[in-house]
Amino acid sequence: MTTNEITTTPVRLDYARTVPKVFRAMIALDAAAREGLDPALVELVQMRTSQLNNCAYCLDMHAKDARKAGETDERIYLLPVWHEAPAGVYSERERAALALAEEIVRIGGGVSDAVYARAAEHFTEAELAQLVSVCFTINTWNRINITTRKTPGTR
Repeated sequence: MTTNEITTTPVRLDYARTVPKVFRAMIALDAAAREGLDPALVELVQMRTSQLNNCAYCLDMHAKDARKAGETDERIYLLPVWHEAPAGVYSERERAALALAEEIVRIGGGVSDAVYARAAEHFTEAELAQLVSVCFTINTWNRINITTRKTPGTR
């Protein structure tokens, strides 16, 4: 199957309609994970995770939400290459969160002590737990939306 065949195949199922109890639980989990974190930071983490997981639906949605939260086009455009972005584009706190999110996406080797320690320097224990929760909820959303072929732009 080619990439074009994948992207043109219609939605497989309406997840929210088919399993409403699970869908509502995911919505509640997502809301709980975000509590106490800066909404713009949450959107950056969700966009970066969605980029790495190749989830067009979530990337589209979170880019729009990031703009609503005050995010600039420059920071959205540079997100795929945040490591190389000029100093000052992303704060050290944001960089620590993005590094942690990337290692959580690529969990095969675990989260390194260095990346975890860097995040722990910039977040309280409660914030760090919330950030980890945001990372696992967006990974789950990515997998749901990729599997069901949710179409970008269709909330």
